[in-house]
Amino acid sequence: MAVERNAGFVDQIIVVGNQGNRQLSEECLQKLGVSEYIDIVEATPRNTAPAIAFAAFAAKPEDILLVTPADHIIQEGPEYSTAVQKAIDLAGQDSIVTFGIQPSRPETGYGYIEHTGEDVLSFREKPAASTAEDFLSKGNFLWNSGMFCFKAGIFLNELKQFQPEVYENSLTAWGNSNDGRLELETSLKIPSISVDYAVMENSDKIKVVPSSFEWSDMGSFEAIYDYLRQQGHPVDLEGNMVIGTGKFTAFVGMRNSILVCTQDANLVLQKEVSQDVKKIYQQLEEENSLLLN
Repeated sequence: MAVERNAGFVDQIIVVGNQGNRQLSEECLQKLGVSEYIDIVEATPRNTAPAIAFAAFAAKPEDILLVTPADHIIQEGPEYSTAVQKAIDLAGQDSIVTFGIQPSRPETGYGYIEHTGEDVLSFREKPAASTAEDFLSKGNFLWNSGMFCFKAGIFLNELKQFQPEVYENSLTAWGNSNDGRLELETSLKIPSISVDYAVMENSDKIKVVPSSFEWSDMGSFEAIYDYLRQQGHPVDLEGNMVIGTGKFTAFVGMRNSILVCTQDANLVLQKEVSQDVKKIYQQLEEENSLLLN
């Protein structure tokens, strides 16, 4: 969906992903009949700043990169096209552009951008419910979409200025890569840091494109629940949903709950607290669980 949505804006596709999910992107692109693309395979996840740096290293300094995660659900149409073209125009003027989504509710699962027009005043972390309501009432806060647009060289210069260790180690790892495949030893030396912390919150070149297209980053099971329900995925009379199994499942005394089944683990949660799933992940990390391999 991400490739199809942006095909009309780009001349070249760069896919950056971990070795564990490369097969997924390869299969998706084969279904689309796309065989010509730059495939960058990370040996280990180092967060978004290094991932974007690898794409920038693979491009020419004047190339404009349109950066979009592949797991976003976006409604295509005039609103999206207008926003992307505006971002490309601003990037051509050496700005580093982020897309801000007009909020429709006081969401606590997204970061926010405080703005005046195209000027960014501040980036805000995922807020508490009361703070999110305050943001919504003020009217000059946007959801931080995690989508960006900039010249490759401009981004790398800013990364080098604000995070020289990330830049230098990423460059070394890129230099040691083989046909886009990074190797583990040099990759592990790259600090793991998001592009927001590394560049966006420091650069004076940042612009935001306030956008009104429908968007979800699918970053929580609540977002997945809402999307699947819109697509007709079944729920019981109390709003409970099963994902991943066709076995008969009954929820007793529960409402708006989700059962997620996989081959080696199950997850049961109420959708309103889906952000707390990260605590389970942290626990598994502390235990060095084999589930994370």
